[in-house]
Amino acid sequence: MKALAVQPGVPQSAYLADLPEPKLTDIADGRGVLVKTLQVGVDATDAEINDALYGRAPDGFDFLVLGHEVFGVVQEVGPKVRHVKPGDLCTCTVRRPGKTIYDQIGRNDITSDEVYYERGINLLHGFMTPYFVDDAEFIVKVPPGLKHLGVLSEPASVCAKGIEQAYLAQNRLQVWEPKLAFVTGAGQIGLLSTLMLRLRGLEVYTLARTPNPGLKEEIVRAYGAHYVSTKERTMGDLVKRVGRPDIIVEATGNSGVAFECMEHLNLNGALVWTSVTGGSRTLSDFPADKVNLEWVLGNKLLLGTVNGNRHHFSQGLADLALGEVMYPGVTQRILTTPVKGFEEPQAIMHELTENLSALKVYVDVASV
Repeated sequence: MKALAVQPGVPQSAYLADLPEPKLTDIADGRGVLVKTLQVGVDATDAEINDALYGRAPDGFDFLVLGHEVFGVVQEVGPKVRHVKPGDLCTCTVRRPGKTIYDQIGRNDITSDEVYYERGINLLHGFMTPYFVDDAEFIVKVPPGLKHLGVLSEPASVCAKGIEQAYLAQNRLQVWEPKLAFVTGAGQIGLLSTLMLRLRGLEVYTLARTPNPGLKEEIVRAYGAHYVSTKERTMGDLVKRVGRPDIIVEATGNSGVAFECMEHLNLNGALVWTSVTGGSRTLSDFPADKVNLEWVLGNKLLLGTVNGNRHHFSQGLADLALGEVMYPGVTQRILTTPVKGFEEPQAIMHELTENLSALKVYVDVASV
């Protein structure tokens, strides 16, 4: 079977590799689920792996199959699988358990192992294949009514986890009722975070470089939020106009912006970093003393979040469903750029890195 893969450490190496057909018996104890891949989303992580910034091949292979944002349909299940059956739509979590106590209690998304295993990212093959098999523990059922948004399940889980973790951590304050939120970045994570914060009743300002008007602004406004182009107004200028935000979700992929957010967070506020920056950038003009003082005296919180467990996938799907009720048809507009099949790897990477009008690139692997 063909698969879209890269040779880790070799820039621009995306190509078609060969893998054996997956079988239910690849998973022990009758817990296997065989899935036909329908769609796979691609994002900056895939581009950076193809740029050789990170990513490692599984043991015994000299290539890594890409694809960590999957949507599929169950084909066959093992005798001990109960929560899905053939014909069910599904998605799949990304990180797999290590050996720490967090992994043993189902929190492999926050493993403390330095060596981690993520499908399509590190040491495990991804989902850019016609079929895949996985343990039932990692298969999440997608409601039929969300078929048109199924490929957004994984990014939605990242947003749901980040926001949930901020609220859980802020229980330390006993009473925390955020009113104003900033979201930096208007890619899929930024837009879905905008949706989820609006669903929680916050006034939201979404900041991105793209000038108005445009699709990003239209989606943000359709969610009832405010779009701000940082080419027209800086974050500092926005703070002077609307005040300091109680929560910031940073989703630009730019470490400079991530640290800039620290300068503008409100007292008792929470800053959520979602960007994974594979590079060697340093900052020489960051006001470290001022920020350190304000953060200590202001009881501010910084947390990082990456991937999610089954609970976060379920919460993300619930938010997508509520979003369809509150803002019908808006979220689907994120899915701008479908690619038919993965037989031309360079064409996929071109859409991902060179198509400036593409908001979300995804691969249509098959139909139901």
